[in-house]
Amino acid sequence: MRTLPACFLVLAFSLVAAGPHAADSKEEVRRKAVVAKVGQREITAGELEDRLAQVPRFQLSEFGGTADEIRRKFLTDIVLKDALLAQAASDRKLTSEMPTEGRISRALSGATLRKVKADAGDPGQISPEEVRAYYDNNKARFDTSERVLVHRILCKTLAEAGVVIEAFKKDPTPRVFADLAREHSQDHTSGMRGGNLGFATADGKSNEAGVVVDPAVMKAAFAVKDGELVQQPVPEAGMFAVVWRKGTVAASHRNFEEVISQIRETMWKDKLETARKKLIEDLREKNVKEVNEPLLRTIDVSRADGAITPRKRPGQVPPLGAPIPDNKK
Repeated sequence: MRTLPACFLVLAFSLVAAGPHAADSKEEVRRKAVVAKVGQREITAGELEDRLAQVPRFQLSEFGGTADEIRRKFLTDIVLKDALLAQAASDRKLTSEMPTEGRISRALSGATLRKVKADAGDPGQISPEEVRAYYDNNKARFDTSERVLVHRILCKTLAEAGVVIEAFKKDPTPRVFADLAREHSQDHTSGMRGGNLGFATADGKSNEAGVVVDPAVMKAAFAVKDGELVQQPVPEAGMFAVVWRKGTVAASHRNFEEVISQIRETMWKDKLETARKKLIEDLREKNVKEVNEPLLRTIDVSRADGAITPRKRPGQVPPLGAPIPDNKK
């Protein structure tokens, strides 16, 4: 039987002992190898592979019919083209000019937030125990009371409210009520929506953001049926409301199984928002040193069109860190 030389045995033993680490090291070296250079910019094999991996598979055929053609054309037409244009921008110092500087900042900002999102994982990673605890602690969110759709016209006087009621009775259509609301309602916000206050519960909480309906209006609305107009004006905040109940959403209860996906999504969004806020707070505390308030006040913002212009006579602006004058004195 033929015996292998001792050096071969040592080499074989070394490779076995190194195991996958040797292969990992070799792969790392390969990925760091430079495929092309553009000025000071080095394009590595790993970068080219990562960018190719982001291209949808069906689109790769646009770069050629073979693997070699695809690699070469993608490098030439995409990666090198981007690098050349970036080099031209650097040579012309475009990165320090607006709006390019602002766009770069926004791109970096977006990349940072995308990293925060990636670190947050996905909703599916939230455990069943966490979901159950959230449901048990927030059951009120999954039980909804009966809500009615209320349209209301707020009139200055009792006489005006009576005129509005009679006008609507002659032609009880949504279009007429909307026209009357725009013409008579002292609540201009809801008046422009045809008097719509949204779907509200008996305590006045509406699904319309920021809307809380007067208790007297809700009591009157719940006293009539869907589609009925309250026959008498309802006193509200020193004025008189014409109230029309248009519809109803029945009370509901959703059990745990029905809301598992919704809870996971909510918890994940809360986790993501908390991570974003903490990152911003930490960065602000670490990096924002001072804000020149007096100089900030010299910038005018037109309330008409949003145009931003410097004041014509800004006067003397205190340097950064100087005491801020009290303009109220």
